Amino acid sequence: MSHNTFGHLFRVTTWGESHGPAIGCVVDGCPPRIPLTEADLQPWLDRRKPGGSRFVTQRKESDTARILSGVFDDGDGPVTTGAPIAIHIDNEDARSKDYGEIARAFRPGHADMTYQAKYGVRDHRGGGRSSARETASRVAAGAVARRILGNGVVIRAGIVQLGPHRIAPDAVDFSVVHDNPLFAASAGVVPAWEAWLDGVRKAGSSTGAVVALEVTGIPAGWGAPLYGKLDAELAAAMMSINAVKGVEIGAGFASAELSGEDNADEMRIGPDGGIVFQSNQAGGVLGGISTGQPLTARIAFKPTSSILTPRQTVTRDGTETDLRTVGRHDPCVALRGVPVVEAMAACVLADAMLRHRAQVGQVTNRSSCSD
Repeated sequence: MSHNTFGHLFRVTTWGESHGPAIGCVVDGCPPRIPLTEADLQPWLDRRKPGGSRFVTQRKESDTARILSGVFDDGDGPVTTGAPIAIHIDNEDARSKDYGEIARAFRPGHADMTYQAKYGVRDHRGGGRSSARETASRVAAGAVARRILGNGVVIRAGIVQLGPHRIAPDAVDFSVVHDNPLFAASAGVVPAWEAWLDGVRKAGSSTGAVVALEVTGIPAGWGAPLYGKLDAELAAAMMSINAVKGVEIGAGFASAELSGEDNADEMRIGPDGGIVFQSNQAGGVLGGISTGQPLTARIAFKPTSSILTPRQTVTRDGTETDLRTVGRHDPCVALRGVPVVEAMAACVLADAMLRHRAQVGQVTNRSSCSD
């Protein structure tokens, strides 16, 4: 199996299966002398780990990260050495017996059939490599990327639509996302959303959702024209996340309804002599290069495919059958997808920053563009 690595200068390889002994990642290309400890990784992993509320899978995993290489304490505290950083996370609560039925039958909506068709073999326990369990490794890598980016780049994401229920754009508040079990970007919607999702969960069904992403503090100039566009690489990273079926940057699909006048982000010169944009329909990227405005995106997650309602499918030997998926599953996979979206954005941006530095040096006027 190839294509387990993403990134250019900041490169991440993930490894491991859902019900194997462990999962983890190798981060290559991290610059040296960056302070890094396991305590820098754990808060982000804690946000993604299962079992945190009744609205997510009840699999109990501590997701405790161990750094095995690439960090050394030279007397002033652990710092990166420039060598590959290996991160290890034990699987502690796999329950493989729940997946006996899908050893022979393909779950509709899952990767069971395509993995079998491509490789002729698959680890059916929890989906093996195709499981969302793999995303814990991405979150660990994203924590390393955040250390490279520094505190000036602020990455925030949250649920802005749960099934048919939407948060108005002017009501989005990323500051409350981690204060509620739904990762909702508005405190006001939480009671109603909890009641609705409880109904979905008790029915053994699932729902989709939309995650909004906002990144501030990116200077103008990151990304490259044509085949290295910042928005293209961000979209590709988001589409690599389990259950993601759509990504839009800035106004996205809504821009199809705009006039040229409304879509153009007009510019003026601000009091400090820098460029001030009058709007941000472009989502902070023009020509594949960051403008200095907030980078904005929306990511659509499909409903979790593991549901209790029997669905028509076929077995490995070509027999038609009905299948209901038992076990512990998220009624909305997008909830724990919020930290994964943030992590993938961090990895893309750390890579963009390092590539920008390699091509044109470190000098970028961070104040040249603003809202």
